[in-house]
Amino acid sequence: MKSLVVYYSLGGSTQLIASIISQKIDVDILEIKSAREIPKKGFMKYFLGGKSVIFKEKPRLLNDKIDLDEYDTIFIGTPVWAGSYSSPIASFISKNPVKGKNIALFACHSGGGADKCFERLESVMPGNEFIGNSSYNLPLKVRFEDIVDQVYSWIDSVV
Repeated sequence: MKSLVVYYSLGGSTQLIASIISQKIDVDILEIKSAREIPKKGFMKYFLGGKSVIFKEKPRLLNDKIDLDEYDTIFIGTPVWAGSYSSPIASFISKNPVKGKNIALFACHSGGGADKCFERLESVMPGNEFIGNSSYNLPLKVRFEDIVDQVYSWIDSVV
């Protein structure tokens, strides 16, 4: 069976982690694309991202529905918004029910909330085996080699 990395990235941090995972192991990658643009910087980035989580919004995605049957392991990556996962990831989970899979979660943040984010993700995807999670604080501002080492170490613990 195959592995899949599904991620949403607003500022590039989650995309970085997804690409490092794909360098370490053979995976397919699916970047979630939201039809609604959120600013990448400034106050409105935090306001609109947080609002979308608080009001449990599920924005329309530009991605087609994907057949998850060919994958046994799915890595799901998200930025942490208001202590939770991003609304585009909520849309993906709603549009593509995930059942009977090995799930590894990763999250990027700028100060915390990843543990609560992971708990919330696990609660909306019952019937799966959660094999591990890992969080990254501002990975674009950390020395690249250190982030690679951190991701590789995590991957070694879950696969």
